[in-house]
Amino acid sequence: MAWLCAAALMHLLVGFSIELSVDEAHYALYAKHLAWSYFDHPPLVGWAQWPLVQLSSTTGIIRLLPESLWAVSLVLVYQNTQALRCWMASGAHADAVELPSAQVSGWLAVTGISLALLPHLLAISLLPDTLLTTLSLGLMLLSLRWVNQQEFNGWHWLLLGLLLGLAGLSKYTAVFPALAVLLVFALSDRKIPFGSPWPWIALAIAAVLVSPVFYWNATNDWMSFKYQLAHGKGDEWQFHKLLAFCVVQAICFGPLVIYGACVFVNRYKTRASPVLLALLGFFLLPFGVFAALSGSGGLPHWTTPAWFCLAPFAGVGLAYVWEKTNSRVFQTLAVLQAVLFSFGAMVLLVGGVPFTHLKPNPFADVYGWENAGLRAKELVKTYGADGVAVKNWTLASRLAWYAYPEAVYVIDNHHDQFEIWFGRPATGQRVVFIQWSELAGDDQEADFESCEPLESLQTTRLGKSLSTFKFSLCTFK
Repeated sequence: MAWLCAAALMHLLVGFSIELSVDEAHYALYAKHLAWSYFDHPPLVGWAQWPLVQLSSTTGIIRLLPESLWAVSLVLVYQNTQALRCWMASGAHADAVELPSAQVSGWLAVTGISLALLPHLLAISLLPDTLLTTLSLGLMLLSLRWVNQQEFNGWHWLLLGLLLGLAGLSKYTAVFPALAVLLVFALSDRKIPFGSPWPWIALAIAAVLVSPVFYWNATNDWMSFKYQLAHGKGDEWQFHKLLAFCVVQAICFGPLVIYGACVFVNRYKTRASPVLLALLGFFLLPFGVFAALSGSGGLPHWTTPAWFCLAPFAGVGLAYVWEKTNSRVFQTLAVLQAVLFSFGAMVLLVGGVPFTHLKPNPFADVYGWENAGLRAKELVKTYGADGVAVKNWTLASRLAWYAYPEAVYVIDNHHDQFEIWFGRPATGQRVVFIQWSELAGDDQEADFESCEPLESLQTTRLGKSLSTFKFSLCTFK
């Protein structure tokens, strides 16, 4: 509990100290431009934070939502672990191998995943994966309730439909936990009551909830589906990218959860059953697909819901180690991950690794955007420009947030959400063109008929120079 409280306080400290990240600002803009869906993701990430965005533009206030979801997810990890332990101890699945305590298993599951590095970033930044993590754990808990032969009345079916629908509204990869639920229900000894209206009502609720996504795509040439399919394929498949993916995953989410999961599989492999494999599907389905696709590209946080769903299995494995062997491996890995988390938080707060001069500095990404956006807004008014222009959407998201409601044009000749919001610039339009020193290749001005340098703005943190913004007044060809 002391560790969890310290982590929560660190989230709040970091959340009120750093500016919005690239994805975070992009999804906060969803709440400024409410729609049935969006170019790159379904709409729930925007809808969910709309009340907070309406209440305040303070970054720390907006970040209270992901912090709350992190806490709820940890509670669900604990509950899932106890439900898993209950199923493993049931008469139909009893094993000669003694099971560890349900309470110890639950707390060590929470410990394992809360010591992982990357989930803390999602506890600060609201991404679609933050929402999908909580919803996936809710679906897993209902699945465990089903296999535990516990009461599953109309309210549970309604909740199942609600969670499936909200998951579909959060991210397209919600198909993976949905498939896992289907496998668990289909492979368990309990029969699905197809003669009852409740399963069909649950299905109808899920379909109605996700219908805005299909409606928006149908009226926009299915552009979001097309984009995600192309995005998922990535570039040419290369084996070294798969190896890099595995290493990054181990650093971001392990090794404590990995160790616990390996102990679980090794210790209880004799009781492997279709239902157990189906429950593991909450991890295996998304992780397996993302691992297969990683050879052509991908981002490490995409697997976050999968790792949270693996945590209950890891908790049982870690509890066995804790109670039966008193292994120092667990303690060593726990301390290692706690140190890694603390170091990561410190680096974020100071804006870089001390005594190093990384170029480009990845930690410069969360500083300077508010000043740059406000200054851009002033320059637009001073020179009577038609908005702001940048070369890449990653620059546009922060500037569109901090310079709101000024139009921000992305001139990389790719379709994106900013084109939907602000359109394409016309010939003769004047804009304040912004270049950022930490983005390679951001010094091209070929899209403009003329450009007049205006000024530059340097970003510093604790006396250390992080980046420079250059402002120019440009006219489109």
